[in-house]
Amino acid sequence: MQKYPIDGPPTGSKRGYGVSSPADVTRRPASADETTGANRRWWDREAADYYTEHGTFLGDVDLVWGPERLREADAHLLGDVRGRRVLEIGAGAAQCSRWLLTQGAQVVATDLSGAMLSTGADIDRRHPSTPALPLVQCDGRALPFTDASFDVVFTAYGVIPFVADSDLVLAEASRVLRRGGRFVFSTTHPVRWAFPDDPGPSGLTATQSYFDRTPYVEQDSSGRASYVEHHRTLGDRVREIHAAGLRLVDIVEPEWPADHEETWGGWSPLRGRLLPGTAIFVCDKGMPPG
Repeated sequence: MQKYPIDGPPTGSKRGYGVSSPADVTRRPASADETTGANRRWWDREAADYYTEHGTFLGDVDLVWGPERLREADAHLLGDVRGRRVLEIGAGAAQCSRWLLTQGAQVVATDLSGAMLSTGADIDRRHPSTPALPLVQCDGRALPFTDASFDVVFTAYGVIPFVADSDLVLAEASRVLRRGGRFVFSTTHPVRWAFPDDPGPSGLTATQSYFDRTPYVEQDSSGRASYVEHHRTLGDRVREIHAAGLRLVDIVEPEWPADHEETWGGWSPLRGRLLPGTAIFVCDKGMPPG
């Protein structure tokens, strides 16, 4: 998790993460390689600042599904993980995986960014009572694990919006998942793409087409992408799940809690109580016939 994306072009120079500002914000095509390279560099550069700014909200040992603060301890979307082999894709600093260790799971945390994983290793050293996590740097589109090697695979706001070909991420998750296993991923709710990334009243007016899948790109003065985010509609996500050989069990749309007054980029009490901000897709890998 740990990496809530921008949910549409920002207003002025404001960014959804509240960190460095890009030289230019645009909507244009971005290839899979350009996207991966830009986002790897972005998270390597921002890892320390991101943890400094958002570490308190995320906790060092917690599984929070999104800015609405829905916790796995309450939602139980992954099921009983005791003794289960669990893989987190796009783990960031591995806060989610660290919490699953405390629940008796056997966990491996992966991320594209070496700097994010280094932050996770620093957190491990500050929590000696929790076993150190296996941290693996890899691309979520090409996981270095054998087929059917995990009981549960998940990502909380990791990977899915940050790649051009999220269908490959789902296919890889399905490949390494055993039959009967569970895959859960949370991401920005697709409807948010139509609205500007503004936590105030301006963020309640649709300004672009929900059906426009042109990537959001931040680039430097030379046109080199420094951050890329891709949009898929709800129907796109369902089709990707089906094509990966997974069965959609549920789509959870967390409501904004009445006592939650914290703003995170474009997520805010004002918007969250009127518009869905997060979609959590709960999937199982079906058992073979007979």
